[in-house]
Amino acid sequence: MHLVSTPRRRAWFAVLLSALCAVTTTAQAQSPAWPAKPIRMIVAFPPGGPTDLVSRVIAQRLSEQIGQPVLIDNKPGAGGNIAAEMAANAPADGYTLFYNTSAIVIGPALYGKVNYDPVKDFAPVALTAAVPMVLVTHPALPVRSAKDFIDYARSRPGQLNYGSSGTGTITHLASAMMSAQLGLQTQHVPYKGSAPALVDLSAGQTQFMIDTMNTVLPYVRDGRLRALAVSSLKRSSVLPDLPTLHESGMNGFDAAAWQGVVVPAATSPDIVQRLNTELNKALAHPDVRAKLALQGADPLGGSSADYAAYIRSELPRWSKAVKDSGARAD
Repeated sequence: MHLVSTPRRRAWFAVLLSALCAVTTTAQAQSPAWPAKPIRMIVAFPPGGPTDLVSRVIAQRLSEQIGQPVLIDNKPGAGGNIAAEMAANAPADGYTLFYNTSAIVIGPALYGKVNYDPVKDFAPVALTAAVPMVLVTHPALPVRSAKDFIDYARSRPGQLNYGSSGTGTITHLASAMMSAQLGLQTQHVPYKGSAPALVDLSAGQTQFMIDTMNTVLPYVRDGRLRALAVSSLKRSSVLPDLPTLHESGMNGFDAAAWQGVVVPAATSPDIVQRLNTELNKALAHPDVRAKLALQGADPLGGSSADYAAYIRSELPRWSKAVKDSGARAD
């Protein structure tokens, strides 16, 4: 068999390599840049709820910025675990976003087993908003401040009931944390959502509740409930005259319902960075900030690294809260 001489072989290899490079370059040129199609944003709560409303404000602005629809896909159930598992297992192509809440760090402690890891299975994009929570009471209760309420509750051990949107939810854990820190003997009454819990509170069936700002505002504004304090460390821009529990004698008390966006862990860092840039731009837009204010939500933002660190820091805090409360949802 006649072998091609070394110079000729080198020439053939050069031609072949040139052809391969040309094909690769053409393929890259023809590959559509992200985003080339509509994006799905999974939300772990039903339409019309406080998380859903905030997510839609952000999704609408994001759609306008990137030139593709960002479509909300509501997947409620199991304290957010159904949506989290679905998002964790979605293709890591930048076309599935998970609009998550603090439930992402509460779920693993509350349930005996979840099919996702909040750190390993997601690439954090950005912290989007914090929704302060508010201590509210029935107007018939003879209290006008958080201090009044604390004194009143201490003098009536075991007599005060508080509602929540469900066992192990942040509305349950915030009240349980407050009661434990103050040494109050109170009784938990879980409901299937904040709406029925607030209806019963406004009817006097329970005595107090800690729930998100955007949920309680209509009840406070029309006098059906009395707001005593916010549970975040800082006062809310929505009710700036309302003191915090921290200011009211509960040093360091901090419980707020936070929200953010994550994507499947293997998503390209370039897409994560682009999403982070677009989300920060959206959160800085005056229309978005005004609409979030109507929902009682404070826009945040920041880097993806910031959000990753925040999620890791929140895991032990809420795991302890779940353990201390004795809540289980197996």
